[in-house]
Amino acid sequence: QPARRASLTLALVLAAGMSALPWLSRMARAEGKPPAFHVIVHPKSPPSSVTREFVMNAFLKKATRWPEGGAIQPVDLRFGAPVREAFSKSVLGRSAAAVRNYWQQRIFTGRGVPPPEVPSDVDVIRYVREHPGGIGYVSSQADVGAVKVLGLR
Repeated sequence: QPARRASLTLALVLAAGMSALPWLSRMARAEGKPPAFHVIVHPKSPPSSVTREFVMNAFLKKATRWPEGGAIQPVDLRFGAPVREAFSKSVLGRSAAAVRNYWQQRIFTGRGVPPPEVPSDVDVIRYVREHPGGIGYVSSQADVGAVKVLGLR
């Protein structure tokens, strides 16, 4: 009788745990690691990898030319996109809101304008594919077949 009750209790606990897995998985994604992203460039872009510092300078427009000489043309995802926040924190070393403040100050003082913003991964890929100096970032689930994924070191 006690062994049977313990088995039944264990079965109920396991069943409850299994039904909670999708919820726990969503919660872990929401509270845990930021969404992964790929940095992408035009398919004919010569570099296969660059430093995080180079990408940071490209997106803050402190660097305006590729090592090969072409103009760098960065593109951002829309403000509020989770991938933009992950990219901003990981590569730019600050939140997307802090980056927005950086650009507001630059605009106010006449020292530059931010990269264009587009609403989706598909739009980032299109922009990068259509601009030879293009560089952007997309979620790791995006279909990046039309562009080149850039390694970060």
